[in-house]
Amino acid sequence: MHRPPIDIETNNPEIQEVIEEKLFDAQIPGFKAQFEPQEAEMLGAFAEDALNAKDALESVIDILGADHENT
Repeated sequence: MHRPPIDIETNNPEIQEVIEEKLFDAQIPGFKAQFEPQEAEMLGAFAEDALNAKDALESVIDILGADHENT
């Protein structure tokens, strides 16, 4: 799991305790645990792996080209 560097905010024992409680609660079926952005980031929830706009446009062109090759 990706973990951001430890700093004063993320190394706060109170935040760690809250996160542990929320993770425990999240295991309860039907319970929707809500995480603050900082908490989610500390858990590695926001690893950016999306395509940028240029790559997305280029992939559309590849699909369009594949359709023409099969006809």
